Amino acid sequence: MSERNVQQEIHDTVTANPVVLYMKGSASFPMCGFSAAAVQLLKNCGAQFVTVNVLEDQDIRQGIKDYANWPTIPQLYIQGEFIGGSDIMKELYANGELQKQIDATK
Repeated sequence: MSERNVQQEIHDTVTANPVVLYMKGSASFPMCGFSAAAVQLLKNCGAQFVTVNVLEDQDIRQGIKDYANWPTIPQLYIQGEFIGGSDIMKELYANGELQKQIDATK
């Protein structure tokens, strides 16, 4: 059995889907306040997005931190590009930038 390439899995996920949120829990049942806030911001923007629950997979949970060189979850990717965590999302939402980036994926 070949060794799992977590970085490749993450890369494939963020490039195959226009908007991806790596989070704790799911969009319908977030498991932390930051993840819940991130989901709400995306919903406010009318985004169609894919979520990955890092609590279900320890390799992905650590791998996503390495992938973006970003220590916290949630992490938002739009068009394969790392955007940031919930604080950055809040700032982008407040200045209208998040909406623009989401609209560009539609």
